[in-house]
Amino acid sequence: MSAVGVRRCASPRRFHALSQNRLRITMSSLVKLSDLGNGAKAVVQKFSKTGAASLRLREMGLLAGTEITLVRTAPLGDPLEILVRGYHLTLRKSEGEQILVEPIA
Repeated sequence: MSAVGVRRCASPRRFHALSQNRLRITMSSLVKLSDLGNGAKAVVQKFSKTGAASLRLREMGLLAGTEITLVRTAPLGDPLEILVRGYHLTLRKSEGEQILVEPIA
């Protein structure tokens, strides 16, 4: 049998090093929702999956991969108003600190 069209993959060590670099790049670009500036757009990447608040946020459409816009923050930083899926949602600052987002340039 011939091995026509079969490609050899990279060595396991090289593959592991590449995946670690991608992970490092991805993790360094994530910021807390509460750290965004007014008017900033971002994509939700991760958030805490424990507690009643996170369940309610998921039910309201705040899922990984969802694009959001931080509309404004109160003068003392609490609460945060975001635009998600066409409606405005107000979150506590403590809830915003548990949500990791990737800013959109």
